[in-house]
Amino acid sequence: MSARAREILDVRGLRIRRGDTQILRGLDWRVARGEHWVILGANGCGKTSLLSALTGYLSPTAGAVTVLGSTYGRTDWRELRKHVGFVSNALTRGIEPDEPALHVVASGPDAMLNLWHPPRGARRTRALTLLRAWGAGALAERPWGVLSQGERQRALIARALLGRPPLLLLDEPAAGLDPVAREHLLALVQLETQRHRGPSLVLITHHVEEIMPGFTHVLMLRRGEVVAAGPIATTLTPRNLAATFAAPIRLRRGRDGRWTLSLRSFAE
Repeated sequence: MSARAREILDVRGLRIRRGDTQILRGLDWRVARGEHWVILGANGCGKTSLLSALTGYLSPTAGAVTVLGSTYGRTDWRELRKHVGFVSNALTRGIEPDEPALHVVASGPDAMLNLWHPPRGARRTRALTLLRAWGAGALAERPWGVLSQGERQRALIARALLGRPPLLLLDEPAAGLDPVAREHLLALVQLETQRHRGPSLVLITHHVEEIMPGFTHVLMLRRGEVVAAGPIATTLTPRNLAATFAAPIRLRRGRDGRWTLSLRSFAE
């Protein structure tokens, strides 16, 4: 497969400025098919703004963004969103409290919320299948307003996967979850990284503990600039983490392939 055919994302010189604030400062980043990326950085480093630019919800000030071979400004991004799975807590604000979880999932392929008509046929069947696969089959008819944060996240991921997208963007999916719910969700994310012909995943997180062994690459941001990017084995290092979070850091990896971060004392 040629390099161009393997590219999922190609971001070149991306700048985002709002008023006097520089959010992203000339970011370059590429993702190939089969790669699963984690984006790490402190609050305000530009992580969520980057995903918003990739999905067309935030217009770049400068630079080029190409997603699945389509370049921003030359393609109808409303149509492109139908081929990119996107999971974000921001989506929940647009969902009506009485909307059944099954309807939320079924709305995924149209990149819309709050269906006008109940899902039928193959779409309903697949929506139910995905809810069950993500441990939420019993929630199908339950109203959105009574779901827990963990249940909502599972439904949103099922929604994002319904259209079989080649790219799945996860914006802090474990935020606000208790430890047990977080581990259950991360175990399902790990299974998704192992799925044959599944989507390339991009996970935004603050926590190295949420990086499952199936993730292959990491992009580390600080103040809108790239600190480091590349394979996790060589890029996720205490030195790069210290530069990313501006703190002395100790990093350990367990036998299960999971990471643990702690702060070194300044006296060490």
